[in-house]
Amino acid sequence: MIDIGKALKSAISTGVVEFGVDQTEKAVKAGKAQLVIVSRNCPSKALTAGDIGVKVHVYEGNNMELGALCGKPFSVSALAVIDKGTSNILTL
Repeated sequence: MIDIGKALKSAISTGVVEFGVDQTEKAVKAGKAQLVIVSRNCPSKALTAGDIGVKVHVYEGNNMELGALCGKPFSVSALAVIDKGTSNILTL
């Protein structure tokens, strides 16, 4: 079982990750997102529908917990992994 917190921190520090619903939707539309992670209370129906052509992982926590897991001082409802860096995040 992959440790999502560790994998996320690794992807954020060594790769490229976009935060927020708007940025995530833009990355998906541009074909840049390799993986999308959404909180269970993500307000975006477009991202949570799962038919966006990119693997979507629903994080069991809410947006405040996902923000904290990412080491951010704000809530994160959605994020897009553009480049995984040295993480194993794409195995989610």
